[in-house]
Amino acid sequence: MAASKNWFALSLIIALAMSSVNLSDAARQLLDTTPPPRPTVPTIPSLPKPTLPPLPTLPKPTLPPLPITQLPPLPKPTLPPMPTTQLPPLPTVPTLPNTQIPSLPKPTLPPLPSMPTIPTVPKVTLPPLPATLLPTIPTTIPTIPALSPPPSTTSP
Repeated sequence: MAASKNWFALSLIIALAMSSVNLSDAARQLLDTTPPPRPTVPTIPSLPKPTLPPLPTLPKPTLPPLPITQLPPLPKPTLPPMPTTQLPPLPTVPTLPNTQIPSLPKPTLPPLPSMPTIPTVPKVTLPPLPATLLPTIPTTIPTIPALSPPPSTTSP
């Protein structure tokens, strides 16, 4: 089953490679042909401009003056007096009984344990680095000559 999938994938790749060859030939053919001449566009004749009659003038209307009316004086409004109400006196705050809070004994903590002494680590000297350098990774991709397009031929 896996072998038939591999053959199918291989035949698909070969079919795509063959179709791209035909496409590149067609593109090359299109590049080599000259474009057809552009069609000429007919000129549009100029049309005469129509003359319009002048706008008629309308007479200006005269408006009568606006009448001026005097408003009669309005009486001054007076507000009735506000009724006064007697508020009851504020209640007095009762005094709280004085209670004694017993004092708590001071807690005593046990002394902290002493830290053990850390032994000293001997100084380690590293050997020198080797003189050989690490291999470098190439940054450019080499070109495959079989996949590059053929050079174009210039015809006189």
